[in-house]
Formats: sequence, structure tokens, C-alpha cells
Amino acid sequence: MAKRITIDPVTRIEGHLRIEVEIADGKVVNAWSSGQMFRGIEMILKGRDPRDAPLFTQRSCGVCTYVHYLASIRAIEAAVGVEVPENARILRNLLHGTQYQHDHIIHFYHLHALDWVDILSALKADPQKTAALAENVSQARWGGTAYFKQVQERIKTFVESGQLGPFNNAYWGHSAYALPPEANLMAVSHYLEALRLQAKAAQMHAIFGAKNPHLQSLVVGGITCAMDLTPDRIAEFLYLWKETQTFVRNVYLSDILAIGSFYKDWAALGGTSNFLAWGDFPEGEKEPESLFMPRGVIMNRDIAAVRPAEQEKVTEHISHSWYEGNTDQHPYKGQTAPQHGDYDPDNRYSWIKAPRYEGEPCEVGPLARMLVAYARGKDSARKLVDDTLARLGVPVTALFSTLGRTAARALETVLVGDAMEGWVMKLVENLKAGQDTIYQAWTMPDKATGCGLNDVPRGSLGHWIEIEDKKIKNYQYVVPSTWNLGPRCSNGKLGPVEQALIGTPVADPKRPVEVLRTVHSFDPCIACAVHMIDPRSNEVYKIHVL
Repeated sequence: MAKRITIDPVTRIEGHLRIEVEIADGKVVNAWSSGQMFRGIEMILKGRDPRDAPLFTQRSCGVCTYVHYLASIRAIEAAVGVEVPENARILRNLLHGTQYQHDHIIHFYHLHALDWVDILSALKADPQKTAALAENVSQARWGGTAYFKQVQERIKTFVESGQLGPFNNAYWGHSAYALPPEANLMAVSHYLEALRLQAKAAQMHAIFGAKNPHLQSLVVGGITCAMDLTPDRIAEFLYLWKETQTFVRNVYLSDILAIGSFYKDWAALGGTSNFLAWGDFPEGEKEPESLFMPRGVIMNRDIAAVRPAEQEKVTEHISHSWYEGNTDQHPYKGQTAPQHGDYDPDNRYSWIKAPRYEGEPCEVGPLARMLVAYARGKDSARKLVDDTLARLGVPVTALFSTLGRTAARALETVLVGDAMEGWVMKLVENLKAGQDTIYQAWTMPDKATGCGLNDVPRGSLGHWIEIEDKKIKNYQYVVPSTWNLGPRCSNGKLGPVEQALIGTPVADPKRPVEVLRTVHSFDPCIACAVHMIDPRSNEVYKIHVL
């Protein structure tokens, strides 16, 4: 007899997400994803000056603190017909690359790693053996027996005090954890080091973006950080970039390979079928041709048949969402008319709409981007992917999985981070040549439409604006977690995370760490209790998890 488990809210994410799964014979056989919080910023924007939109939409999230700002600016620029100067484009790429470094490091170590790493097991580790392991698998600049003994003592102090703080009430000791104690201790030490490191990335944002979170140097037509384009400020940015990228290459990537080698069974779990990437990081005036991370769509896992991705083929479905009506609409025609009802998995059950590309659900994010880059023959992406598959000893099909999604995030952090040095050098070259323009004047039209397409850490992001009488007539945005965490569409097709959860083994319905592994691998952006109901006993479990 099948049983249902409800995880509400899913924690270690941004926002409020409910996941319900049906389990039979120890595996997930059906799933429902539900956003439990209404956003409504589109409604607030109606009638405002278009220049207000970047500031409002930027407040959608305090983690992806830059991405809506950029997408909104790009949508207005498309509408008013302005092209930004080269230096503004480079500086925007540097800020965007910094967002990738900051977001992906935090996601892996502080939001996702605890699905794979058992903190309490680290107390059983031999610090000397841990030091030997760390020296073998990573090139971290810290280590040694004394260092790992000190980390172990810090954990022990937490445990003995009874105040585990962020490590409290997780699934420690679960049979699904596979790392030996020494690997757990090494990973916990990197969790702590990543806390320090992520602040460096935030400082990079502040150099050209004025502050973090919620940068404020972008404007329609360019960027305003003219007083920061000095040798000292650029050198400061480069210093922080180098320290961050060294961590990414020598620690983050090494941890993915080390931890992944114990979880190869997850190379066959948690996959989806279709992938969409708008691409990003323009290196010239022409898009999508100049995008460093290319644009494309892959259907039915057919990498050989990657196709151009066109925003005109996007529709949002609302038949299973708490909005008025049932009509599928392109974002330009889309409306945000909330109509909350009961949670009903057979009817409407989410505040999230269901975006579709040519009527099909698509996964977006690091895996989609790396697949599109691989399919389009980007040499640096292919080498990273092929080397990783070889070192893990898994086939290319392993990409379509929870493990593949988690690894892809690390690989693109390397890829984008490496490219950032070249962008800085190009900026310096331009400035030395006297090319210091960072803004292009423009005029607000009475009537216009425009869309801004980004590929941000969590996935493909699009903003669509319609201007009339120099004011916002309509504004819609389709965010990565709308693509990945959306409900069923009007054709009954499951959203990506719903599809990915099918087949997931669950050893203990009261401690469903396996479900959280796949959900967290999407890096949901939608807060610390788990409520589970066993329909056979009507017993309600309330379990706080990380």
C-alpha cells in the first residue's frame, strides 16, 4: 500500500516549499511540488515608471541578490533600444560571475552538503588519517593532524553543549550516509572554511556594485562605478577573485569528486528529460552568438540535437496553480491574478506557475547549461565534463541525475570563474587605451516591449515588460525555480522536480533524506519543520531538519 509523505516546509532553501511524495515498495512513485508563498511583485509594478522595476524585482531574493536587477535592466534596455558600452558589459559580467562563485559555494557547503555529510560521524574520525586523506584528495592550504583535531574539538564542544545550532535535528546516523568518519571530518572542515570564503565573494560585489546584498550601480544604459575603475580597486577585485577561485579549484571541485565517489548510485537517480539554457555572459554585441555560456534547448536527453532556444516559445500554465483562469499565456500576455484555494493535489496546489517550452517541462540551471555547452562543443566545458566522468568512473548518462546536477554546479563555477580573469584583463586594456565609457544615454519611449534573458546561478531567468504612456502596463518574470519547482501543467505533465523524484528510494519515511537530496540539488529559491503523515496510522510526525 502506497503512503504519502509531506515535507513542509523544505528547509535549507530560500522561501517556502512543500514537497509531497507517494511511496510504494520503498520508492517514490508520485510527487507534488508546491510553492507556499505568493510573490505578487508584478502587480506592484503596474503603473510605475519602468526604471522602478529593477529596484523592486531585485528584492525578490536576498541570496540571488544581483540577478533580477540585471534581468530587469536588460528587459528595459531591450524595450528602449539602447546598447551598453563594452566596459559596462564587462563589469556586469564580472558582477554576474561573482554571483556564480558566491551562490554555488554557499549552496553546496551550507545548503546541500549536509544531505551527504554526517556531522556527528566526524566525531569518530582519526585526525591523523583525515589529514592524510585531505592531502591526497585536495590542495587546500590548511590541513594537518593538529588542524583536523582542532576542528573535531569544535564539533565536540557543540555536541556536548547540546546546542548544535544549524546542525541540530538533522538525520545524523541515517543508513543512507555513506562517507567514512574521516571524509565527514574533512568535509565539515571545508564547510567551516567556506563560511569565511563566501564573504570574500560578497566583498567582490561591493567593489563594482557598491554593496551586497542588493547591488546598486547598474542603470539602464550602463553602470555607474566610474570612481572604482582605478588600479587599486581593480587589483583588490583580482586579489579576492584569485583567493575565491583557488578555493573553487582546490577544495570545492576536489570535494565533489571525493564525496561523489561514495555516492555513485546517485548517478542513476533524480534525472529529468528536457533542458533549457538562455545562456549568459555576452562577450560581444551580438547575442546569443557571443554568449560565453551558450543558449540552447535539449529535448529527451538528445545531446546531439541541441537547438536554439527562443523566448517566443515559452508559455506559463496556471491550471494547477492558485490563479484565476486556465489559459496558457506567453509572459507578454501573462497576468498575475491570485485566487487562493485549498491545497488539492488533484486540482490546484501551488502559487508557482508551470512554465513550458513548446509545451514541455524543462530543467534549468547548472546541469542544463553544462549540457548545452557540452552539446555545442565548447572545448573548456567538454574537457571539464569528460575529466570528471573519467575520474568518477561513471558513463555520460550519469549526467542526467542528482549527482550529475550537483557536479555540474561545481564544474561551471570553475568554468565561469576562470573566464573572469580574462574579462578583468580586457577591462584594464580598455582603460589603458583611454576607453572609459560606461554609460549610453537613451530616451523612454511612449510605447514599447522588451525582454531580458539571463542565466543565473539557479537557472534560466526572463523578465518581460510592456510600456505604455512611459509607464509599466504589464510586467512578468519567469524565474529558475518556477521552471524547476513548478506544478503539473494543463496537459498534466509533471514539473522537473516532480519528475526527478520518481524512483527515489526512501529507506525510512520518517527520515526522508533521500528526497531532500534531489530537491536540494535544484537549489530551490522559494525555510525548519518537516510534517509527515502516515496514512495507514494517521500518525503525524513533526521533525525539524536542516
